[in-house]
Amino acid sequence: MRQQDLLIHKLKEYAGSDMYPFHMPGHKRTGDMGFPDPFTMDITEVDGFDNLHHPEGILKSSMDWAAQVYGADQTYYLVNGSSSGILSAVCGAVPRGGRILVSRNCHKSVYHGICLNQLKASYVYPQEIDGLGIQGGILPSDVDMMLKRYMDTQAVLIVSPTYDGVVSDIKGIAQVVHRAGLPLIVDEAHGAHFRYGEMFPVSALDLGADVVIQSVHKTMPSLTQTALLHIRNNRPDRGCYADQERIDRYIHMVQSSSPSYVLMASIENSIYQMERMDMEPYRREIMKLRERLKGMGCLRLVDTNIIGQYGIHDLDVSKIVVSTRKSSLTGADLDRVLRREYHLEMEMCGADYVTAITTPMDRDEGLRRLGDAMTEVDARMEFSNNSTGDTALVGLKTSDRESGNQNPADPQPVSIYSMRSDTAMTIADAMDGTMHPVKLEDSAGCISGEFVYIYPPGIPIVAPGEWISKKALDVIREYIEKKLPVQGPKDTSLTYIQIIQREA
Repeated sequence: MRQQDLLIHKLKEYAGSDMYPFHMPGHKRTGDMGFPDPFTMDITEVDGFDNLHHPEGILKSSMDWAAQVYGADQTYYLVNGSSSGILSAVCGAVPRGGRILVSRNCHKSVYHGICLNQLKASYVYPQEIDGLGIQGGILPSDVDMMLKRYMDTQAVLIVSPTYDGVVSDIKGIAQVVHRAGLPLIVDEAHGAHFRYGEMFPVSALDLGADVVIQSVHKTMPSLTQTALLHIRNNRPDRGCYADQERIDRYIHMVQSSSPSYVLMASIENSIYQMERMDMEPYRREIMKLRERLKGMGCLRLVDTNIIGQYGIHDLDVSKIVVSTRKSSLTGADLDRVLRREYHLEMEMCGADYVTAITTPMDRDEGLRRLGDAMTEVDARMEFSNNSTGDTALVGLKTSDRESGNQNPADPQPVSIYSMRSDTAMTIADAMDGTMHPVKLEDSAGCISGEFVYIYPPGIPIVAPGEWISKKALDVIREYIEKKLPVQGPKDTSLTYIQIIQREA
């Protein structure tokens, strides 16, 4: 490999460009968090620096302090990301072969935990927001219904907030789950910042959740793959609904035996910095940006007026989610335009929306650039007077609409969040089963042996062990046509998918 092709040089080149990051990590490459050159601090478990797998000194004190800040009874530093916390919570809360109820919009790491512990999974589905194509919240009544249907359930796991900032009624869900005598695990990976300001929703940790996993790197000034796992005792008689000893055991299994002190220091420092940060300037700029984006015509900001509908209990206003459903663009088109013409990198795009992550580390100049770009693209669209009421995009290159030609009068794209999946076998049985490839176009009616998802956000359209429905296949085809990042299958060309070989 040539020196100029090394990853470090690519990173330096990107860091030196004018590409603005509306994506994680939350420090936004500001470089002013009090960190020196990481090579000067990178150590192993030397005397005086404790051991993450058996903390008794400096690390124990640090995690105890973090627990006090967040209002937890116990907090763990995670250097293998939220995924390691989710794996630990899933495997620790439910014995091997047991049943867990999860929201179907869970991250792929939840499904990996289900597979590793050979669990049976039941699903509760989020509502879908009309006209926007993004997921709504989870209803407590739906959780209650599923717990009554599957009486052998041993734990419940809900995602809140979603990738797009939608918060479910965690307090109501916790009451339902605790009434059944079960632990509630909340994947709050996108909500580590909720602790730090009234502009944000209330954290699940304060609403009755027993185990909460947060990615500090997503929305706080911490290095990538840093996270927290919190445990809170919500059972006055016995402490916690979850089995703390089992969760602790799995945390030490899935975390590296050589944890990075740079990453641990980054977790601690990000909490320290957030505790002392004045959020008011950031709040003013975000609200100014949102007010500006409300005035768009063809593009539509997902705003707080949806609270109280579609199972949405609250909304994280730091997430800037813009729907393209009223326009001639797809989410991928808008994402491409923002990157190529305006040098703005979004966190993700769906079939018909884009999501930008903002944090208190964003610069005012960056937020203004986003507002300028969105309003300018919107202004370049105009409604034509043809009979379909189609919108035409003025002044954008054809290459930026290569996956588009979307007519707002046409039936809206099928959403993965409105689909119901029929399960033929457990995820573990499917992944350990005998498979063979079939053409994706011929796979309807087969049992999938693989995951199929868009990453980000990593929510499966199809999971191993599920019947591949025609509806699911239509969604996969649509996403491929729109050049969205469909991943999971062994065949990366997406021509074939592995299905379970059924006995004759």
